[in-house]
Amino acid sequence: MSETKTALVTGANKGIGYEIAAGLGRLGYRVGVGARDAARREAAVDRLRADGADAFGVPLDVTDDRSVAAAAALLERQAGRLDALVNNAGVSGEMGPGWLQDPTVLDLEVVRAVVDTNVLGVVRVTNAMLPLLRRSASPRIVNVSSSVGSLARQADPDTEVGPVMAAYAPSKSFLNALTLQYARQLAGTGILVNAACPGLVATDFTGFHGPRTPAEGAATPIRLATLPDGGPSGGFFEDAGVVPW
Repeated sequence: MSETKTALVTGANKGIGYEIAAGLGRLGYRVGVGARDAARREAAVDRLRADGADAFGVPLDVTDDRSVAAAAALLERQAGRLDALVNNAGVSGEMGPGWLQDPTVLDLEVVRAVVDTNVLGVVRVTNAMLPLLRRSASPRIVNVSSSVGSLARQADPDTEVGPVMAAYAPSKSFLNALTLQYARQLAGTGILVNAACPGLVATDFTGFHGPRTPAEGAATPIRLATLPDGGPSGGFFEDAGVVPW
């Protein structure tokens, strides 16, 4: 088995996911670029390789059981184990004017689609990759969340949390709660499981509004994906430290 560590980043063809892959590549990881769109996936792999990263494409639709199983089989063939899984793929769901998702008129199909990607997709991918993660000496799982998933911040009238997003924000609260359950279940196994808030990053996801660059947004996920043994598990972190649940 190769001594080079291997990482899988979902939704890695652009934005924060791409920068997470790039950062891990610079640290010497072999990086699987998980993405649905073949052309965008391979373009990202080409860019990463041009920058010196050892990258390979992983066809992956986190909402499709067969796609996830095929991705796990590919990683089995490519590396035989997985050292870091970064569940980055996510969707916001349809937004109204002002990036608003009004709960009083919310289309339930929008909620289902958001949860299927942002929550159920994480379960699909994580559970499929666990056998490979268990073969690593220092396995790490990072779920890319958001501060809008913080119930404490959402409930604080003195904290600026942006518009009401009745599908997206609760999906991240759900993801945070799920992160805790995985951390509890996997306690003592050496698998560290944490949630990361990248902050408000200027990507196509946000309409390129936000004070942070994708590389800045990738910093905390990269740090959590490369934690030393004995590091925290079951936490929610941003660059400034711990995010309240």
